[in-house]
Amino acid sequence: MALTDLIIRTAKPAQKPYRLYDSAGLYLEVAPSGGKWWRFKYHFHGKEKRLSLGVYPKVGLREARLRRGDALGLLAQGIDPSAQRQAEKNPLCQTGDPHSFETVAREWFARFSPTWAESHATRIIRRLERDVFPWLGAHHLARITPAMVLEVLRRIEERGAIETAHRARENCSQVFRYAVATQRAQRDLTADLRGAIPPAKVRHFPAVIEPKQVAVLLRTLHDYEGSFVVKCAMRLAPLVFVRPGELRMAKWEDIDLAAGEWRFTVSKTRTAHVVPLARQAIAILAELQPLTGTGQYVFPCARTAQRPMSDNAILAAMRRMGIDRDTMTGHGFRAMARTILDEVLGVRADLIEHQLAHAVRDPHGRAYNRTAHLPERVAMMQLWADYLERLRLGDA
Repeated sequence: MALTDLIIRTAKPAQKPYRLYDSAGLYLEVAPSGGKWWRFKYHFHGKEKRLSLGVYPKVGLREARLRRGDALGLLAQGIDPSAQRQAEKNPLCQTGDPHSFETVAREWFARFSPTWAESHATRIIRRLERDVFPWLGAHHLARITPAMVLEVLRRIEERGAIETAHRARENCSQVFRYAVATQRAQRDLTADLRGAIPPAKVRHFPAVIEPKQVAVLLRTLHDYEGSFVVKCAMRLAPLVFVRPGELRMAKWEDIDLAAGEWRFTVSKTRTAHVVPLARQAIAILAELQPLTGTGQYVFPCARTAQRPMSDNAILAAMRRMGIDRDTMTGHGFRAMARTILDEVLGVRADLIEHQLAHAVRDPHGRAYNRTAHLPERVAMMQLWADYLERLRLGDA
């Protein structure tokens, strides 16, 4: 039954919020405090979403239905009403045009960002907001030219951020391809800009890969006299050689010391991964557990245990010990393991790549299961830990 003014006006609050439904997704939510909010429930690309349409009695039944009609009109054009509203509120996009670059870009971001790692999503939206939206955001997609996009990219290039310029071009391309799919653009015009920006220089993360240098590094890390949590993280890092973000975000619930395993989802690919823990790694974690084991994170922030350790904590500690950024970074432990396991210890390359959580494929093009070859990887991780221990003690 459709709502009436009388039903709305006489609706009394209850102990819990409840809803009075109208039609076509419109309903009134009544809060225990007595407040009444209009909501519109809809589906966009298979996902259920809700849009606030105002507060009763400031927004009456007739106005709420008109606002629902506007939202339904946007949906008929393939536009997400929530993304459209977000774009309209942004001071850099005042046109309210559902076909503006920023409106479509934010809709694309809302559609796909839930499938990305949080850090990756944050970098993309910041890049768009800082380097693209101020100059392209308010423009109608049909009126954007390759020259306009190139001007944006060259502005980024001129400040020396060539790699960022290439990533911005790729993000613009993704937005245009999404616009083509939703019938708001004819083509991806960034294809005309391939080769217009000089290629970025490949930059490898610094790493220590000579055994003698590794021995000195391990002794330095072992003798660190700062925070015990940071010390444990630095001692564990070369033993597990995971990505820095995965190390600092490690949770106790994912670690089974009895089984000698650390299971988590790879941040970059969102796939299951297993890190076999050598006895040296287990010893470090067992020593740390009485201090941080009652919390969520293995390496909590020094200020609050509700957050993981800062991504700069290990780097800052290494710098204080005189290990400069041209010698070693958090990522460098991965390169160190990859090189020495292969060239010095003679471990099969596919086992190393599995443990690095890289995309390893068989001759038929099928991706291997990231949890495969566990017995061999268990042996490899113990071999690696024993080798590092001998290096640190000067016995290798």
